[in-house]
Amino acid sequence: MITFDSAFLKKLEYLYLVSKKIFRGQVRSERKTRSIGASVEFADYRNYIHGDDLRYIDWNAYGRMNRLFIKLFEEEEDLHIYFLIDVSRSMQWDGSIKLDYAKRTAAALAYIGLANLDRVDLFYFSGQLHEQMGTTRGKAQIRKVFKFLEKEGAPPAETNFRVSLKNFVHQNKRRGLAVVLSDFFDPQGCQEGVRYLQYHKFEVYLLQVLNRSEAEPDFLGDFRLMDVESGRGREVTVNEQLLARYRTTFQAFCDQLDEFATDRQIGYLRTFTEVPFDELVLKILRQGKFVA
Repeated sequence: MITFDSAFLKKLEYLYLVSKKIFRGQVRSERKTRSIGASVEFADYRNYIHGDDLRYIDWNAYGRMNRLFIKLFEEEEDLHIYFLIDVSRSMQWDGSIKLDYAKRTAAALAYIGLANLDRVDLFYFSGQLHEQMGTTRGKAQIRKVFKFLEKEGAPPAETNFRVSLKNFVHQNKRRGLAVVLSDFFDPQGCQEGVRYLQYHKFEVYLLQVLNRSEAEPDFLGDFRLMDVESGRGREVTVNEQLLARYRTTFQAFCDQLDEFATDRQIGYLRTFTEVPFDELVLKILRQGKFVA
């Protein structure tokens, strides 16, 4: 079972400090709403309307033009960040290496969000939406995140993005950034579920977590191969030609997901579990699709 210790927490603090440098100077306009009042940054003027708060009249402009204008400001809203972690059978295969990797990455990104006073929530899903952590805010709440991620989660099941992501949308009316961490091994595909997220105004980021052995198997001989998701098996003779076909098909599967994300203007990154999770987090931040 995965655990989070003080050394891991120190690494998260380092990643947060680096994230501040990465985002320094960037305009986070996607998180701002125009409103009247004292706030972060001046935005524009509009004509005074009877009943407006007199504190926001620009008296300098009145002195020059003999007309009343109200100052408009841009206010930053809290960003809601949702982490949806695939706990299906394929993610728990081979000692849950992929699932543990996804959890560490989610913990790091959640910490960055909490440190920025964003509102963070975590979910487990497979054939449906399972356990929810509950929305939290502030760096001190990272222990709540750790406690949730240290749980085993729901019993392993087949992946169903369509059902799981529709369940998520129906349960969460506050829009925000939905980060999906999965291998995306769903026979029906993830596209319908992801499109549903976008239709309901969620920003989406897809992180595909894989073992190197899934992309580049190197065994030869006669085997009974089992589909870890469905439990179905098949007798197969694996030779060099079959391996070459498999690698081509697997790469096409990944490329299709990449193309889908590009066409939909969705953040997407594919990674292998051998990549240190902190290197992955920095890559995600530099990509600019994850707004911290």
